[in-house]
Amino acid sequence: MQTSLVAEHIKNWILNYSKLSKTKGFIIGISGGVDSAVTSTLAAATGLKIVCLEMPIHQNKNQVNRAKKHIKWLKENFVNVSSIEFELTQVFEKFKSKLNNESNKLALANTRARLRMTTLYYFAQHYNLLVLGTGNKVEDFGIGFFTKYGDGGVDLSPIADLLKSEVQEIAEYLKINTDIINAPPTDGLWENNRTDEEQIGASYAELEWAMNFKGNLKLLSKRKKQVLEIYKSFNKKNQHKMNPIPICIIPKKYKI
Repeated sequence: MQTSLVAEHIKNWILNYSKLSKTKGFIIGISGGVDSAVTSTLAAATGLKIVCLEMPIHQNKNQVNRAKKHIKWLKENFVNVSSIEFELTQVFEKFKSKLNNESNKLALANTRARLRMTTLYYFAQHYNLLVLGTGNKVEDFGIGFFTKYGDGGVDLSPIADLLKSEVQEIAEYLKINTDIINAPPTDGLWENNRTDEEQIGASYAELEWAMNFKGNLKLLSKRKKQVLEIYKSFNKKNQHKMNPIPICIIPKKYKI
């Protein structure tokens, strides 16, 4: 990959999109992960107004520290960057308290992401900004590893055509903090801080291989067959996230 050209292309794409939208800039949720770090840095390089939003919900201290360190670095290097910290733990706990015995762990994890989306769009509308997405190609179009109407609820997706390894390559080019680059990827939605790999059952490197596999199944090792099945399973069950919402088309003769 021609890293510098890709980074410049994304920066210009973000800038041109903003001009067409006639908005003032962008808001982005900063998680302490490499995807949001790369996206926010490329956006900051446009010179437009960039608001970094922290939205902790029982967040792991390492994630919080990485996020704060990255925002500090952005502010030191780009005068157009500002930040907001909006604590959502009490909001989340209030929601949980109304559930009584209807609690569901996965639904609650997704609720965290949806609370953050709601918060992002509040500030986006307040400041006349667009919401920047941070999903990469594996998450958005490979296995659908995002929350529908949560972190999947964005206005534009600058890095959604990049594999995770390509995002990391750009992170190194942009001199993103090594703690962020080397941190195990996590969606930050679980109190036990489980990683993406622990949830999925495969690493991003393995998933990238599975996305591009076109060879002979019979020649694969046991692990590669397992990874391929994991990829196919996620891809199939999450099509509802990756495809447009189904619309019931009414026959014209019924409307006469």
